[in-house]
Amino acid sequence: QVQLVESGGGLVQTGGSLRLTCEVSGLTASRLMMGWFRQAPGKERVFVALSRWTDMGTLYADSVKGRFTISRDSAKSAVFLEMNSLKPEDTAVYYCAATGRLNSGRGRPDYDYWGQGTQVTVSS
Repeated sequence: QVQLVESGGGLVQTGGSLRLTCEVSGLTASRLMMGWFRQAPGKERVFVALSRWTDMGTLYADSVKGRFTISRDSAKSAVFLEMNSLKPEDTAVYYCAATGRLNSGRGRPDYDYWGQGTQVTVSS
C-alpha cells in the first residue's frame, strides 16, 4: 500500500522558516519524481517544487524560487521542503505527490500518489 505522509506544518510569523517532510512507503522513493503542491483557501492546488530521480534536477514555481528548497533522502524514503522568508501569501495546505512516470511534473495529473496535506499558516 502506497502512503505519503506530510509533517512539519504550523504557524509561523512573516520572515520565518519551516521544514516540511514527506515520508514515502510502499514505493521505491529513489525512483520517483516527487513534488510539492499547495492549496490556499478558495483557490486551486498549484505546483510549488519538484525533484526528479533521473538527474536529481529540481524545479520551482516562480513565487517560491530563491526561498524554498526541495531535497530528498532516498535512504529514508523522504522528501523535504525547506521554506525560508515565508510570506502571508504562502499560507496554504501543502501536499506531497509522487509518480514513477516521466513528465513535466508541474501539473496535478502528472502525479499518481498524494498525501493528505499539512497546514502552513504565515501570520503578518
